[in-house]
Amino acid sequence: MSLNPSKVAPEPEPEREAEQEPGSEAQGPRPERESGPPAGPGPEPEPPSAAGQDWEPERSRAAGPSAEPPPGPEAPPPPPASQSETLWAPRPRCHTNCLEAPLSRAFQRLGRKVGAHPWIFLLLPLALTAILGTGLMYLPRDGEEDLEEEYTPIGSPAKAERRFVQGHFTANDSLVFSISRKSAEVPYASILVVSNAETLLEPDILEEISKVDDTVQALTVTQDNGTQIPYGEVCARNQGSCVPPNPLLFAWKRNKGLNLRTITFPIYSLAGQIVSLANILGGTVLGESTGPSQLLLQAKAMRLQYYLETGEGEDNERSKAWMIHFLTKASSLEESLALKKIQVVYFSSLSRQLEFEATSMTVIPLFHLAYLLIILFAIVSCYRCDCVRNKMWVAVFGVISVALAVVSGFGLMLYIGVPFVLIVANSPFLILGVGVDDMFIMISAWQKTSLMDNISERMSDVYSKVAVSITITTVTNVLAFYTGIMTSFRSVQYFCIYTGTTLLFCYFYNITCFGAFMALDGKREVACLRWLKKPETPDQKCSSFKKSCCLPCNSLQDEYKADIHPMNLFFRDCFGPFLVSTKSKIFVVLLYVSYIIASVYGCFHVQEGLDLRTLASDDSYITPYFNVEEDHFSTYGPSVMVIVTEALDYWDKNARQKLETCLADFENSEYVDKNLTEFWLREYVKYMENLRQDINDKTVFLSNIPTFLMEFPLFAYDINITSSQEIICSRAFVQTMGISSSTNKKLMLLQFRNMAEKCEVPLMVYNPAFIYFDQYSAIVENTVRNVVVASAAMFIVSLLLIPHPLCSLWVTFAIASVIVGVTGFMAFWNVNLDSISMINLVICIGFSFDFSAHISYAFVSSSEPSVDRKAIEALYLLGYPVLQSAVSTIIGVSVLSAANAYIFRTFFKIMFLVMLFGAAHGLVFIPVFLTFF
Repeated sequence: MSLNPSKVAPEPEPEREAEQEPGSEAQGPRPERESGPPAGPGPEPEPPSAAGQDWEPERSRAAGPSAEPPPGPEAPPPPPASQSETLWAPRPRCHTNCLEAPLSRAFQRLGRKVGAHPWIFLLLPLALTAILGTGLMYLPRDGEEDLEEEYTPIGSPAKAERRFVQGHFTANDSLVFSISRKSAEVPYASILVVSNAETLLEPDILEEISKVDDTVQALTVTQDNGTQIPYGEVCARNQGSCVPPNPLLFAWKRNKGLNLRTITFPIYSLAGQIVSLANILGGTVLGESTGPSQLLLQAKAMRLQYYLETGEGEDNERSKAWMIHFLTKASSLEESLALKKIQVVYFSSLSRQLEFEATSMTVIPLFHLAYLLIILFAIVSCYRCDCVRNKMWVAVFGVISVALAVVSGFGLMLYIGVPFVLIVANSPFLILGVGVDDMFIMISAWQKTSLMDNISERMSDVYSKVAVSITITTVTNVLAFYTGIMTSFRSVQYFCIYTGTTLLFCYFYNITCFGAFMALDGKREVACLRWLKKPETPDQKCSSFKKSCCLPCNSLQDEYKADIHPMNLFFRDCFGPFLVSTKSKIFVVLLYVSYIIASVYGCFHVQEGLDLRTLASDDSYITPYFNVEEDHFSTYGPSVMVIVTEALDYWDKNARQKLETCLADFENSEYVDKNLTEFWLREYVKYMENLRQDINDKTVFLSNIPTFLMEFPLFAYDINITSSQEIICSRAFVQTMGISSSTNKKLMLLQFRNMAEKCEVPLMVYNPAFIYFDQYSAIVENTVRNVVVASAAMFIVSLLLIPHPLCSLWVTFAIASVIVGVTGFMAFWNVNLDSISMINLVICIGFSFDFSAHISYAFVSSSEPSVDRKAIEALYLLGYPVLQSAVSTIIGVSVLSAANAYIFRTFFKIMFLVMLFGAAHGLVFIPVFLTFF
């Protein structure tokens, strides 16, 4: 948003020295005219100049009788000058305008050149857009986004832990398959079956589940070259056979006489082999205890997990082809198999990726709608019944210039090679709403120039007035985005790079091609005014009709008079006096206290982390899958590796005790089921005791390991033993539970790492899911760091460009207040604190600055004697621009509220909160609070 007191301040009404032809270029330099009191009740105060600029009473600039025009009929005569006024002793004011003054002079020269050569400044940016726009050919169309790379923290501990596991533990899937021993996600297809009855542990229901299983395993995909890929060729194998999708179903299919009433949970002894049912049966009802397990009375849901082979190149492509074929067929399973007793939902390891990419296509029609709404808003904002002052087509071109900036900015970034990720698709909506703000300020400044001046002088005057305003808001917004590059999330980095760069192009195009178009429209004003003033002749039969069409109110505005928008008068005559009344102040204070209490309460209840299911659209098939998983399979989480990272004398009793003590700490955690711990050393100790071998003897200990691993081949993947018989690392597994919420995931991860760090034995914890769990601990740290850095940058900018200490303090207050409010109300609107919302909190800083800085500076710069009058003047000058900017931005992102995906709706929700709270601070809270000091 771009705000400045000068943009809406009424321009002085010039003294008419003589009737001159409007727009005459030969009139030469005009003397600076003086101002009489503007229309309205009482004398109008002289508006402050651009932020940071020193200013003095207007009458000090000229002398003689002509310096003071006679007051209007409604204005009181000016009071007699006092002796102090005659001496012109300047009152104390800030002199630190080292940046504002040269910036204003530079813009003044630029405006004069744009007014003199508009076609050059119009065509060159268009040519630049055409060149940079060719970079859009690099826009990814079928490319896959790496969700892990873009939405998980850079350099997270889990990624280092994964590298360690991959470097020290290997597995041969063709011999023994164990999903818990995998260091990365394995490709898979998954089906969750939910019984329509209370339990699925009935033969007739298991029969239907078997039909589903048989159908899936019979799926065969035919490639374009005619090659067929059956499931049996791509399935993960265990001792040469496909890994069963569900061991209990597999056992029942082989022996349908299996007693379903004697099944125990979560551990079940199946044909002498211990099987964990923790994550393959859900919605369980348990009976009496039988050792470490309990009798399974009911099970509402069952998981069928079809693991596929992992490899490089062709193997991966074959598995991917089969998964895609599975997804196309799974949607019709219930109908094709006429299932009556069960419901089926499905998913695959490719689903998030495919659905995430499909989501981006749903937002394209919304961009067209947003563009249309912004054009309509710009037309309504800039329309005048006076055909001379009407800026309807200028406003339309202003929106077009924002679109040109988007094309240029995105094209440049794609040329450089900055990845275009889905979250960047939000950027054009934000830029469309924000980018038109500078257009409004330039049009407003233009409306306050005199039609009697030549185009170059008018453009020079406009540019000098808007220099600080549009520069400071562009700098603050761009700085806010570029501080986002510091974050640990690449998706946020890419979004901030694209948006910040495009906002710079908006700034550049506004002062070049949009200014040039405004200059050309100024020539239209002059031509139109000449035509309307031309006296009628008998031959011009339609002249009166034409003029009535151009001037519906049948009045031609005085070309010497300033154009004051009715909304400015509303803020001066209605809203301002109402706001500063005693009752209104009390109400505002109570309202703010309620706002802060609610916001702080919400801050303690906001959820953290990005739920990956929300990356897909609402009607995606993955939504019911995750809903079923949350309802029936949320008790147990992943199995976590507890890794001994260095060589340890396992035959030493003291070393084993230290290790057991640490492992017992994990098992005693509220997030661990101690009955499901899996550790090779414990089994090896039992094995050696059964053989009556001395476990404390190094030679005996090491010499019996090969025979032990032959009997328990799965443990071979848990011990890294060198050729010199040294165990350099090994691992155990603990089963997590009760971590369905993001908060518990974060607490579990922090607790596990803390226990590993405190253990006397060097330990490490890891599971592939930790790659995503790390975001829960990183998101708050990243958000706080970005907010602090961006706020500090805003504070420095405010001191440099708006050099008034009180302004800087109020800017800091507003930034903190809006951020607390937005964060707190996120909890009430079911928005998580994740990488997407973190972007918006950074945006908060820029907009909070814009809404507060100019209002507070207009207040402290006011020459009014009372604080209430100062507040009214600040609202008069800036109330409508604040409202205009907030509304334009809300319109730009409002279409996202209709999006069918969380990622876009979240963007709208937070931007709506930012605009609402930012405008409330600028229009209500800060004007009232300023009157108390």
